[in-house]
Amino acid sequence: MSSVRVIAREAGVSIATVSRVLNNHPRVSQGVRDKVLAAANEKRYVAQVSKRSTANVALLYTGELSLGSPFDAQLMWGMSSGLEEYNFDLMVLDAKRSMRPGETYSQMLMRKGVRGLVLRTTLATRSVCLAIADEGFPAVVIGDRFEHEGVRFVYSDSREPSREAVEHLIALGHTRIGICLNNVDDSDHADRLLGYRQAIEENGLPWDRKRVIRTPATRPGGAQLIRRVAAMADRPTALFITDPATSAGAFKEARAAGFDIPRDLSIVGFDDSDTRFDVFPEMSAVCQDTEALGRCALEALYEVIGSGKPSTEPVRKSIRAWLEVHQSTGPPPSVL
Repeated sequence: MSSVRVIAREAGVSIATVSRVLNNHPRVSQGVRDKVLAAANEKRYVAQVSKRSTANVALLYTGELSLGSPFDAQLMWGMSSGLEEYNFDLMVLDAKRSMRPGETYSQMLMRKGVRGLVLRTTLATRSVCLAIADEGFPAVVIGDRFEHEGVRFVYSDSREPSREAVEHLIALGHTRIGICLNNVDDSDHADRLLGYRQAIEENGLPWDRKRVIRTPATRPGGAQLIRRVAAMADRPTALFITDPATSAGAFKEARAAGFDIPRDLSIVGFDDSDTRFDVFPEMSAVCQDTEALGRCALEALYEVIGSGKPSTEPVRKSIRAWLEVHQSTGPPPSVL
């Protein structure tokens, strides 16, 4: 109770009032609530959560919501396995919509009764993760990594298997290899581009920016990709597609456009689940275990809030992605 006593003293209210505010009790005036939350934020208060009690944790989107993506679906599935184990209840929050004017992130989260966060971010919104870390609120970023020592994160390392994927295509004889990236920048897609470029340059192939194509990470984005490739004068004989939904959309559109995979066009896609087995022919793919990322994120979060105090060791974990070769890749056609 010592932390609660300090907050009560700073806010000039009773311990019982602090308890009501921190537990999101409705019978507290907004002025008192704001004063208590400000004191709690200043003192870096972290509520203790044991396996015998239930706590609200949140999946917080710092940028665009992407709940419909295969990545997020698998992530949520992985997180669900940890909810019962750690007695967590899960909320989904949009950072922009949830904030009040002049409110810190910690104040907003405590107002909503949240005890810990799993953060989804993009390159454009990484500053939100840094601000939450500076405030000391218990959080784990998923799918990104930071130099800031206060940011805890878990991510899938896909750079090296992306390089292996492009080298696989080069070994088959392809010299015109395109890459398709999400049109929303994040560190995952940046890593995959680095792996692609490393393979291209280390094998003496020319770097051609026209073969770096960006589309929405959706099935329609995959269809758009194939239409753009079909219209290119010197079109690629192989593609590395770095998103699962885009990969699935590309396979469907390629068939409609009359491409025979892999005779006319080889494709290495990306897979978060079992999509590689649901398309024809079965898709060569860089694969990541997104369920494991979700489980790992909740485990890392419990390491922090389960003890009632911030972890002394930064949580920085990676899960290695891997390349699987199936039937969607083959030698280039003699005439495309």
